[in-house]
Amino acid sequence: MTSQSTETATANTGDRRRINALAALNLPRYVLLPGDPERVDFMASQWETSEVIALPRGYRAAVGTYKGVRIGAVSTMMGAPSLDIVLADLVKLGIDTFIRVGTCGTLKEDIEPGSLIINDASVRLDGTSHFYVRNEFPAVASHEVTFALVDAAATNGFSHRVGTGATTGSFIAGQGRPGFNGYVAPEGERILEEMKRAGVLNFEMETAALLTLARIYGLRAGAICSVIANRITGVWDESGGVARACLVGAEAIRRLAEWDQRAGEAGRTLITATDV
Repeated sequence: MTSQSTETATANTGDRRRINALAALNLPRYVLLPGDPERVDFMASQWETSEVIALPRGYRAAVGTYKGVRIGAVSTMMGAPSLDIVLADLVKLGIDTFIRVGTCGTLKEDIEPGSLIINDASVRLDGTSHFYVRNEFPAVASHEVTFALVDAAATNGFSHRVGTGATTGSFIAGQGRPGFNGYVAPEGERILEEMKRAGVLNFEMETAALLTLARIYGLRAGAICSVIANRITGVWDESGGVARACLVGAEAIRRLAEWDQRAGEAGRTLITATDV
């Protein structure tokens, strides 16, 4: 249950309309974080009950019930700086479990568009998390959230891969794409080749910031992305992966809620193998 208090804007806090609207929505402790605001509506359509609201500056949020579990979703828009702002509001409301549900481009030739990638860690090229902690601090997902995502994807028979991703602060140069008039930044070209050699599975733009901040704050976070681009073959195709990723996110929350309940009944705060 989240706080119902209303905050007043100050020079340090900035615009408080969004957090006040989120407080009134009464989000649960489990929240999905899509980048695209329209994905909030799609997620809500997969739930049994839902209420969707518009937030200032184009953000959207939803609350509802999925298979008997209260669930929430809030859009973060594109990029780590935007996620940083939204996450700050949600943390203040007492939310402690986050799952990013996004899209990505894969660096593996054998991963088809529409497949799912679950990032258990991410290379911090996001340009935001570095303001919070030194560069050597790892961006790693909660083992509980990652296990819930893997179990949900496997149970539903969805093609998926688990591993390290890379979060960049640029969709174009930061991921080795050509810019205007075919301009290719030397750094972007180098990053693309380096990430491929390191076995990185995918490029996207929010996960590292989420995982880093969640770890610093003592919260749980994980990430699942639908592959819409294969950077090796050049194919761009959504192929129904977004719907699958949204469903896996909801199923992971259902699992986490059940595991948390069992752990609480047993007097534990972390799950063990006997809770699953």
